[in-house]
Amino acid sequence: MKFVSFINVNGEERAGWIEGETIYDMYELSDGRLPSKLLTFIEGREQYESILNELLNEEHRSLYNLGDTELLAPLPKPPSVRDFMSFELHLQNAYKNLGKEIPKEWYEIPAFYFSNHHAIIAPEASVPYPKRSNCLDFELEIACVIGKSGKDIRKEDAEDYIFGFTILNDWSARDLQMEELKVGLGPAKGKDFATSIGPYIVTRESLQEYKVEDNYNLTMTAKINGKEISKGNLKDIHYSFAEMIERASLNAMLYPGDIIGSGTVGTGCLLELSGVNKSWLKPGDVVELEITELGILKNTIVE
Repeated sequence: MKFVSFINVNGEERAGWIEGETIYDMYELSDGRLPSKLLTFIEGREQYESILNELLNEEHRSLYNLGDTELLAPLPKPPSVRDFMSFELHLQNAYKNLGKEIPKEWYEIPAFYFSNHHAIIAPEASVPYPKRSNCLDFELEIACVIGKSGKDIRKEDAEDYIFGFTILNDWSARDLQMEELKVGLGPAKGKDFATSIGPYIVTRESLQEYKVEDNYNLTMTAKINGKEISKGNLKDIHYSFAEMIERASLNAMLYPGDIIGSGTVGTGCLLELSGVNKSWLKPGDVVELEITELGILKNTIVE
């Protein structure tokens, strides 16, 4: 299934699922038995599952057309956002342009940083160009959404903790990022101004036909102003989401709705494609990220 958050005709945030061009409001169709927000549904999915299954077997008249609806980020206010660096080709390209070698520690542990969970950007929404930066970049990523709480989760059990997957764009102010990394902290200010997710969350069960061992055969592409500039595949990832979840939950509790980003797919950002002193995004640019079954995440850069 594909779960969304959207604004209804009364201007209220609602949760639902999407089939083709139709959005189903789970709160309205269940007469309030299902919650109005997707995070609440994920937190109580076990108790809500039977009600949802009832609705899936019924015909409905009170529906919304996707083209007439404002989609929000599927989780407008997630509890947390962790972003890993799990694609080796991304590091090879980026470190080469930076004149550095990949640290040997990267091959020993899946590493991540915390991003700003209060700076989530919706599909189709504008992304303001960050102040004091001249080097705005996109990052083509996939993220998993945690479906139940857990601590010290073994990678063998980790898939049971995944609710679903969505596209993630980890917008990056490269000049701010490079400054703070020299200090030995971060990335922080180079990353915390915007993270786009969406357009929906596809459940793990819906992607089983794409499963390849511990990963998924999902094509990932990026376009700028309609021109494809990047293409990769999730199956080429070095660390699986199970390994990322094991690392993220070490000595720490994960909660429903927590977002875990894969890191950038190989060739999935301008830092890789053009180096540190060449082409960056500018106001007016339209960035489209597309992943098999996960849809298209589209945003426009503004002043």
